[in-house]
Parts: sequence; structure tokens; C-alpha cells
Amino acid sequence: MAWGINGRMSKTKLLNKTTRSFLIYAVLILLASAPAFYFISQWLYVYETDEVLIFHKEDFVKGTHHKFTESDIVAWNKYNRDVEIVPDMGVSTDSIVGKSLYEPTSGEMEPFRILYSPVTINSKKFTYIEKTNLVEMEGMVVSIAMMFLCIIVILLAGIIYISRESAAKIWKPFYDTLRKIQDFEIDKNREPNFAPTDIKEFDSLNKSIEKLIEKNTAIYKSQREFVENAAHELQTPLALFQTKVDTLAQAEGLPDEASDIIGALNNDISRMNRLNKNLLLLSKIDNDTYLEKQPVQINNLIEKHIDFFREQGEPKNLSFKLELDVQLSVTTNPALAEVLVNNLFMNAIRHNVQDGEIIITTTQNTVTFANTGLNNPLNSGKLFNRFSKENPSSQGNGLGLAIIKKIGELNQWNISYDFKNDLHYFIVTFP
Repeated sequence: MAWGINGRMSKTKLLNKTTRSFLIYAVLILLASAPAFYFISQWLYVYETDEVLIFHKEDFVKGTHHKFTESDIVAWNKYNRDVEIVPDMGVSTDSIVGKSLYEPTSGEMEPFRILYSPVTINSKKFTYIEKTNLVEMEGMVVSIAMMFLCIIVILLAGIIYISRESAAKIWKPFYDTLRKIQDFEIDKNREPNFAPTDIKEFDSLNKSIEKLIEKNTAIYKSQREFVENAAHELQTPLALFQTKVDTLAQAEGLPDEASDIIGALNNDISRMNRLNKNLLLLSKIDNDTYLEKQPVQINNLIEKHIDFFREQGEPKNLSFKLELDVQLSVTTNPALAEVLVNNLFMNAIRHNVQDGEIIITTTQNTVTFANTGLNNPLNSGKLFNRFSKENPSSQGNGLGLAIIKKIGELNQWNISYDFKNDLHYFIVTFP
């Protein structure tokens, strides 16, 4: 398990993980087999060399050498560089040792295998000494080891390449499925079409995901239709209710207690109307009703509605500061742009404090609404969720920021929140 710099567990592709494990195993085997091959080859060569020395000695004994005279032995020693007959050295059995001896030809010490063996010539005991140089053996073993290493490296590289290529082909349907799932959005009514595969596990995975998507899409559509239908059906009863409450409020001779109750009912009906309209708006956005787009001047929208929202902020004695030095133009649906600006205004007013302020700034690609409010940052993880309210007693319905977020997603705008210098910043960044 590997961890990144930020403390999160780093992720590794499955293909890379399996290939890396195989590569580590292969390298370990290679590192272990190369020296093992060298030492085994060396041992085998020494063993064969010793066998040859014994064979030469036996051939000497079986030949006519047992009839050698003293002069023959001297002549033998003179003309045989690697074999020497010397007086008995007390050797009773064949003995082979390894020694480093000075080699006049190369001018340096070189490894030798030397055989000491007892022989009898003309009923007299002698010691048979034969030596063989191992330098050629070492060069040959090194050459073989290098050749073996090259073969193993080529074989290993070929196996890794073939395994990666075959694995990439085998896992291609999986990555295709993964990519389509990542791109899938349930509210876009475009179900992913997975590529056919002859791999049983991947085919089973695709079928399971298709069933899951089909089921959840049906549930989502049912819920969306329910909200839309419910919002439509509530419009008429709410309008009638509002009319009757207004008529009742205008009646003469109502006691103060009844007037207070009617006023509270009127506020509740207003909230229900706003909630109903917001739900309808979200439903229309989900259904891609606002498809028509054209250039919209954000600065003009702000200046158009600023007087109305100044009046809305009078009960809290809010001050408005406009920093609209840069003309900001975006291409979008005009109705949605107006809803966006209005909701940003209402959010800044509703969640402000007495004698607070609202600062509105535009740049070439952003519009920012900054307002005073709570002295601590809001929970940005839930801030834009539907029906999410930082203050449960707030008069809002928890849909204003959700609508702003939805409009941003529809137009691929980035909606962000920040808290600094005791101000809450809501920033819309346009591409």
C-alpha cells in the first residue's frame, strides 16, 4: 500500500500492478540465476578438467611409460611442459588441488588445477604431476554467462512486451466500460452502450451495470416526473389559497390575533409558492427546456435589478458596493442568466447580518458576490445541495444555491465558494 504526499493512498492501474509484480519476480529470478549459472558452469568445468587429468594419468600408466629409464624420465620432463615425473613425494592416492602459479608467457599469476598421483616405473616409485591452466575456462564461463544473460534479458523483454500488449487487448473492454461509466450522467438520458466482449467476466459486468443503470434511470425519471407533476398540480390550489387569504386579510373588524395568524399564513403561502416555483425551475432545467442561447451582458442584469434588491436589503440596512469596471458578456439562455443573478442577490441578502454589506465584482471571466454573514466558513461540501440550509431557521427553502449550481452545470460554468476577511464569496467562473 503506497501513500501520496497529501496523505491519500496512491492509486495504481491494475495492468501496471500485475505487470510490475511479474517484472519484479522476473528480475529477482534473473539476478539469482545469473551467478548460479556462473558458479555451476565453473564447477562443471573444474570437474571435467579433473576428469581429464585422471584420464591422462591412467593413459600414462597403461602405456609403455612403466619401462622408462632414468634418461627417459629426464627427457620426458624436458619436453613435457605440463606433465612432470618426480621422485616419490609420499603421495599414496590421486590428489588434485587448485593453485595460482606464475605463468611466464603472460607474466602473471594464473589459476591451475594440479594432479599428484603415485606411479611405479621399473619397480621404482615416482610421483606423477600434471597441471592445466584454468584461464581459458574462466573466459569461456564468463562468455557463456554473458550470453546467457543476454538471452534472458531478451526473453524477459519479449515476455513483458507480449504480456503488456496482450493484457492491454484483454482489458480493453474493461477500460471502455470504466470510461463510459465515468462519462455517464443519469439526468442526460443517454445510457452507455458497452462494447461487446467474448470475456465472460467482463460481459457479466457489463450486463450487471446495464441493469443497474436501467433501474436507477427509471427511478430517477419517476421521481423527476413526480416532482414536476406535483409542482404543477400545486400551482392552482396555492393560487386559490393565496387569494382567499388575501381576501380574508382585507376583511374589516378582525381581531389582532386573527390578523397575526393571517399574516403568518400569508408568509407561509409565499414560501410555498417560492418553493413550488423553484422546483418547477429545477425540473425545467433537468429537462433541457432552456436550450436557446444568446450573448448576455451580466453587468446589465446586475444594474437592472440593483434597485429592487436595495429595497429588499433595507430591513437589514445593507450597503451595496458595485465594482463593475469590466464588461462581462457570456453566451447562455437569458432567462437562466437572470435567475442566476437574482439568486446570487437573494442569497447575499438572506444570509447577511444587520448593517452588513454586499460587494459585487466582475472581471473578464468571473462575477463575484461577497457578503458579510456568519463569522465562520460554511460547509462547502453540502452548500449547493438541494434543501441544504446552514441555518435551519432561515426563511429560505434551501434551493437557491442548488439552482445556481444546476445552471452552472448546464452551461459548464464553475461555481465556487470561499471565506476570507470575514466575507463569504460566491464566484461564478465562465470559460
